[in-house]
Amino acid sequence: MGRKKFSRYSGIGGQAVLEGVMMKNGEKYAVAVRKPDGEISVEVDHFQGVLHDHKIKKLPFVRGIFNFIDSLWLGTRALNYSAEFYGEEDAEGSGDASGETAGRVMTVLVTVFSVALALGVFVVLPYFLSSLLEGYVRNRSLTTILEGVIRILIFLAYVVGISAMKDIRRLYRYHGAEHKCINCIEKGRPLTVHNVMRSSRLHRRCGTSFIFFVLLVSIVLFFFIRVDNVAQKVVLRILLMPVVAGISYELIRLAGRSDNIFVRILSAPGMLIQRLTTREPDEEMARVAMASVEAVFDWKQYLYDTFGYEVDESWMDEGTVQKSAGGEGEDDAEPDGIR
Repeated sequence: MGRKKFSRYSGIGGQAVLEGVMMKNGEKYAVAVRKPDGEISVEVDHFQGVLHDHKIKKLPFVRGIFNFIDSLWLGTRALNYSAEFYGEEDAEGSGDASGETAGRVMTVLVTVFSVALALGVFVVLPYFLSSLLEGYVRNRSLTTILEGVIRILIFLAYVVGISAMKDIRRLYRYHGAEHKCINCIEKGRPLTVHNVMRSSRLHRRCGTSFIFFVLLVSIVLFFFIRVDNVAQKVVLRILLMPVVAGISYELIRLAGRSDNIFVRILSAPGMLIQRLTTREPDEEMARVAMASVEAVFDWKQYLYDTFGYEVDESWMDEGTVQKSAGGEGEDDAEPDGIR
């Protein structure tokens, strides 16, 4: 008889990068990349973010804004690092002061451009497309709802469209490997390739779910914008995005720490979309994600403190697989390698 499904918040999170995975635990993060020669390179560093240790970053609904900015900044940095292994030119001299400064400037420019592009495509464009329907739809409230629907459709089209690219499909597989590692640990399982591969590739605290919360919350907030001037409508929508991000962060935070029926219903659409933004990884991808986790997180101590499991080192051999009474179903079986 399999044991009841349950998970405990671990505090670690991450994202997929080019041929690798970035994992973050507190201020410490690691980027593990499978190099062209097959070896795994792991860079470990610290990231404090905007307004480090300031009280304002702990305020509900405000902390989400800074968390979003920090995530963009760190994510771009991690992507740049992974891209260095597959760039057309050798990054010689990148370790000197001028190279580091240029890297920071590039990170800032890419982040700003990404935010501007996202606002244009997912905020401004849906408004103008919905405004074309005003001649047919006289109800302003209905027009706002249609705007939100168009925004969601554009997002889905974007996700599906980029998945046609070979590199993005591999990125989605590393995204799945990232989730599998976190799910493996939070389900109380030792971090082995076997346990990682049988864990779910979906996770409630995923950035995909966060974006979907942003889309839903924006529909509600934009519903109350009652101005006639087109420029004012566009500006107000842009100015409200930090508020939308703050509310969405609290929702994703709640989803990661609770498991009641309300949270499951709230998380369902985002989990469904994750089936588009994640793919099943192979074992080599799982090993890359595991290397990133182990560089920043003591998962053995976490299992002991949280689940009361002491890892049996004799079971950690990759060739040893214990069949549990719960079977091989995803997230159903007894954790392996514990006593």
